[in-house]
Amino acid sequence: QVRLVESGGGLVQPGGSLRLSCAASRTIFSICTMGWYRRAPGKQRELVAAITSGGSTNYADSVKGRFTISRDNAANMVYLRMSSLKPEDTAIYYCNAHNPWDNYDYWGQGTQVTVSS
Repeated sequence: QVRLVESGGGLVQPGGSLRLSCAASRTIFSICTMGWYRRAPGKQRELVAAITSGGSTNYADSVKGRFTISRDNAANMVYLRMSSLKPEDTAIYYCNAHNPWDNYDYWGQGTQVTVSS
């Protein structure tokens, strides 16, 4: 079992920045691919960014160049640095841990990000 707790969401003006953090409860974190997903009102959940245990990353086209995902395996933490935020980035952001050994996905409870003037 892996418990994920997100933090760092909030209200920010367009063009602003936020950093989301996700704390994981178990050491299997180091083998998991970690991801950030988001669900905007009226839309389906989508992958924002992911980082493998080896540090390879991928991003949704809509956030490339603006968001950066990183992880600290020693601290069981994953981060999402978001800059040049746009109103369309408004969503609930969820931390995900994918265990490649059993293909099981763990989810956090989500943190709200609102981009508005």
